Amino acid sequence: MEGKGKKPVSIVMVGIGGMGQYHLKTLLEGFPTQEIDLRAAIDPFPERSEYVHELETRGIVIYRTLREFYEGGQSADLVLISSPIHYHVPQTCEALRHGSHVLCEKPMGATVQEAEQMIQTKDTARRWVMIGYQWSYSDAIQALKRDIGLGLLGNPVRLKTLCLWPRDESYYKRNNWAGRKKDDKGSWILDSPANNAMAHFLHNLFYVLGEKVDTSALPMEVTAELYRAYPIENFDSIACRVFTDEGVELLFYASHAIPQDQGPMFSFEFEQATVFFGEFKDDIIAKDSLGNEKHYGSPEVDLQFRKLLEAVAAVREPSPIIICGPEAAFSQTLCVNGIQESAPEIVSFPESMIQDDVKNRQRWVKGLAEAFYDCYKKGILPSEASFSWARRGRAFDLRNYRFFPGGISPKA
Repeated sequence: MEGKGKKPVSIVMVGIGGMGQYHLKTLLEGFPTQEIDLRAAIDPFPERSEYVHELETRGIVIYRTLREFYEGGQSADLVLISSPIHYHVPQTCEALRHGSHVLCEKPMGATVQEAEQMIQTKDTARRWVMIGYQWSYSDAIQALKRDIGLGLLGNPVRLKTLCLWPRDESYYKRNNWAGRKKDDKGSWILDSPANNAMAHFLHNLFYVLGEKVDTSALPMEVTAELYRAYPIENFDSIACRVFTDEGVELLFYASHAIPQDQGPMFSFEFEQATVFFGEFKDDIIAKDSLGNEKHYGSPEVDLQFRKLLEAVAAVREPSPIIICGPEAAFSQTLCVNGIQESAPEIVSFPESMIQDDVKNRQRWVKGLAEAFYDCYKKGILPSEASFSWARRGRAFDLRNYRFFPGGISPKA
């Protein structure tokens, strides 16, 4: 990464604990000093970051809020946001209003009204926003999306994905918002597998079907089944069916209440081919009816923080196209809102199914991994497989949906 005599890109890092530590590591170790200027870090609890002493040693000022940074007369070309979900939109808008571009971690926000606020603020500020769905920046996903758009696989019929990632008690106790619908001040969070750890794979269902490199297909209807084993407010397990604006069926299965990792995997059915990933090989492979195969590579091989490299590059060499901006990420947020509307009451798994691993402080549901995998293979929901514990939500219409919850703003 050569500087070529240009000024370093000035950067502010918001959130230096959790995922933010990995962003920070890339900033501190992955760029030549002449290419970036890390001007400040923002975190109300900086002592929780393993990099706090290094920041202090380097003389990088740590502020409690982004507003404090700007009120001190400072500016930055790029703001990286890796804070909790309910801060993504207000912090992004704060940065945009002060003339900064933004790379915001996924998801873009909790609600559609916040998502639209981000887009409007971006357009007014004439700055760009990237949302950190790293698969979208990978060569493999871009190549697949390109072939889909060119019609080389035929029309899409049904796309399905499954991801089972166990989480222990500490995952839900690591902060005061994990597993919650709202924070103590009433701000929506909607933390769940679909809106946090596995948000990447829900977003990807829409993204690969978008007509352009920077667009996604839109969800029009969602039917969700939401479950929990952990004593949390929201769900830790989900199965849902979505129909897009073009009538394509999407199926999404995810859980934290299982004993072992499985996935991510997907099977995308088109009229002329089926695309597989993750179950048998770590490459994306398209196979047609004659057995011909095309290999796209793996979305996992690209550097996880390629999105950060591209954000810095986009400041240095402005591009008219942002691969995964808020417009492309909007579909995941809209779908998550529909998921919660479809099944507002979370179903608790029967106590007889819940297994407590005291040694590892982990809770899982007996038979759930097998049930979700079987449903994934068959393209059905658990309620359609007649599991006694399964409860189907209502089919929720997302056409013209503009406010969560209820669809219509009380101020309208």
